[in-house]
Amino acid sequence: MNDQASGLRKMQNSAPVKVIAVSGGKGGVGKTNVSLNTAIALGQLGQRVLVLDADLGLANVDVMLGLRVKRNLSHVLSGECELDDIIIEGPAGINIIPATSGSQSMVDLTPAEHAGLIRAFSDMNTKFDILIVDTAAGISDMVLSFCRASQDVMLVVCDEPTSITDCYALMKLLSRDHGVFKFKVVANMVRTPREGQQLFGKLSKVTDRFLDVALELVAVIPFDENIRNSVRKQKVIVEAYPQSPAAVAFKSLAANLIKWPVPKQASGHLEFFIEQLLEH
Repeated sequence: MNDQASGLRKMQNSAPVKVIAVSGGKGGVGKTNVSLNTAIALGQLGQRVLVLDADLGLANVDVMLGLRVKRNLSHVLSGECELDDIIIEGPAGINIIPATSGSQSMVDLTPAEHAGLIRAFSDMNTKFDILIVDTAAGISDMVLSFCRASQDVMLVVCDEPTSITDCYALMKLLSRDHGVFKFKVVANMVRTPREGQQLFGKLSKVTDRFLDVALELVAVIPFDENIRNSVRKQKVIVEAYPQSPAAVAFKSLAANLIKWPVPKQASGHLEFFIEQLLEH
């Protein structure tokens, strides 16, 4: 605990960092695609971006980008290296913290291992403006921890009943049990802008009736065959097909995200993210 407190104090004078969790409840809604395209579009705009692959047991950020990973978070937790040692560089100069794949032990971290992860974050030397946390699918304790510790929770939803239901379930848990009441929504893989607005309307209708939350539609990402083509190339669409409709939408999201306010209180700094993880 003393080590963690020391690390937190070191960060008090650091520049504010936007911390954004990208989640959605259901798997298969394009969450990691949204995380990476947004991150790389931000990198192209000159932002220093760090992506945390927070799907600790089924990591896929590095695979989607065709990056070779020698060490990951499991090596940090085992004490073999520091967090700065595992960071790899991706397209547009973004930095990535890779997780491990196929490891049940990473999914079921002990309290001591959680503390080790938090300490590793507090001791980082790598500087960045925006931290994007690509959470796992579902509503596990780990997903909830990362969402409640972030300044903004960006939920990815597509026009399927299961996607809307699971997104609602995640918002219900976060608002009822963890004091998270504001959510930014990305309508993904829709055919038209109108369809994206209608999808947001469906989600808003049910939350307005049953939950005390505020939703904001921040992006409508069109269905685009070039996304599938870019995945085959192990690239993101903003890099492989920069003029395609989905790429243009991701770039617009990134440009708007830069304008999102950074709170001046503790929640405007990375130490808030660490403190919240520690607290919970």
